[in-house]
Amino acid sequence: MKAASPPFRSFLRSAGSVFLKDWRSELRTRYAVSALLMFVVTTIAIILFSLGSEGASPDALSGMLWVVVFFAAMSGLSRTFVMEEERGTTLTLQLLASPGAVFFGKLLFNLVLVTGLNAVTVLLYGAVIEGFVIRTMSIFVVTVILGSMGFAAAATVIAAIIARANTKGTLYPVLSFPIVLPLLLSVIEATKKASDGAFFAEAAGEFQLLISYIVVVVVASSMLFEFIWKD
Repeated sequence: MKAASPPFRSFLRSAGSVFLKDWRSELRTRYAVSALLMFVVTTIAIILFSLGSEGASPDALSGMLWVVVFFAAMSGLSRTFVMEEERGTTLTLQLLASPGAVFFGKLLFNLVLVTGLNAVTVLLYGAVIEGFVIRTMSIFVVTVILGSMGFAAAATVIAAIIARANTKGTLYPVLSFPIVLPLLLSVIEATKKASDGAFFAEAAGEFQLLISYIVVVVVASSMLFEFIWKD
């Protein structure tokens, strides 16, 4: 147990260093934050103008919320590994940190980013879209948390895959949609139940699917990431 402890602490320090590097870079440039916020504001404004004086059903509004989150996340999180290629820091990162540390450091950064995005999106969406009412807040809060974790996990590994591709902008959403589709269906269904005022236990099936999705994506990505990162 004592012999395994130092390598684990070293792994945590490396992952934390990768996270702090990306966080400080984002604070300087604010590229991802600006792209995410602009997309959210623009998309919600389009939805608001499209609906006009005619209301939409709560189920439709629940689906629209997660469509906004999906496309906003795809517009900002794709640069997680692309910026390393553009700056020429990929080789340095490969030499200084293990693949696992890089993956979990990037995953943590994306998780913080997408959680903040979702919080802002939900507040803004609920404030301006009439008819979007959450009656079971506990279901909705758990859905947003698990949904954020799922989006971050999927976005991280997809960003690593497309980092060296020539058509990064078009390839990212094309690869993302089929991978994220089970997550989208689950969070939309759970949000519908939160909007309808269902009991917490009634959303247990969706929560189990979301947790299973997160575990599968994180485990599979961490196992395959070394081949993706170094090839």
